[in-house]
Amino acid sequence: MRAFTKKAGAAAAAVMAGSLLLATQFSGTAVADTAALTQKVVAKDLLGPGEWLLPGQSLTSGGGRFRLVQQHQGNLVFYDGTKALWTSPTSGRPGAKATMQKEGNLVIYGADNKPLWSTPTAGNPGAYLKLPEQSGVLVIYSADDEPLWSSSAYIGKLPSGHVLRPGQWVQSHNGRFKLMQQDEGNAVLYDSQGGQRAVWTTPTAGHPGARSIMQRDGNWVVVDTNDKALWSAKTAGNPGAWLAVGNDGQVIVYSGDNRPLWSSRGRK
Repeated sequence: MRAFTKKAGAAAAAVMAGSLLLATQFSGTAVADTAALTQKVVAKDLLGPGEWLLPGQSLTSGGGRFRLVQQHQGNLVFYDGTKALWTSPTSGRPGAKATMQKEGNLVIYGADNKPLWSTPTAGNPGAYLKLPEQSGVLVIYSADDEPLWSSSAYIGKLPSGHVLRPGQWVQSHNGRFKLMQQDEGNAVLYDSQGGQRAVWTTPTAGHPGARSIMQRDGNWVVVDTNDKALWSAKTAGNPGAWLAVGNDGQVIVYSGDNRPLWSSRGRK
């Protein structure tokens, strides 16, 4: 698979249907009344800072192939034609609405104006969401056009409470390294320099459907389809810990206050 570029067209399509858990932080920004929100809706292929999608409203790619629709039943859905490629885990919340917040995260608010779900991209003022022309991957870019999040991958980190399902990955910011949750069960770190070379793996192959979880207790765990732990980094007891894929090719679990707890090159 090719690394992300500044255009969404360089990424491979993958579905994260309902796989993202609730992000750990929301901005808490108050939501204005619906009449006021209608002044900020845009009908284009980009959702900029402070712009909204209300129930039934959508963005459409330039060629018309891809759409991002804020469904009346609450979930935000990314379509290729009539096929859903990705959806937020907010179905069953009629009246929900989505906004690209000025501090950088995409947030879905319920009808009661409480946050339901968010991308882990706060702290990036001016970030924007862009529909692709061909790739089938929805991407949030920073103000200087660097990818921060996509519907198929995390960029740089896997936050606390988030999951990698088969076919999903965490990619280093420089695009060279990719931690992929494989279909056969193991999480593999790839180096794209000179080809696609595996440089590290969890010992969990042979368990199709397994997924990686950055648990809220701080432990990075690979579990099977019955939620049985197959392997872990043994970092429990550190609530808020998160996983990073660095530009140097290391997978590191950091504590909530950014202390290294575990590394793919040996315990820290």
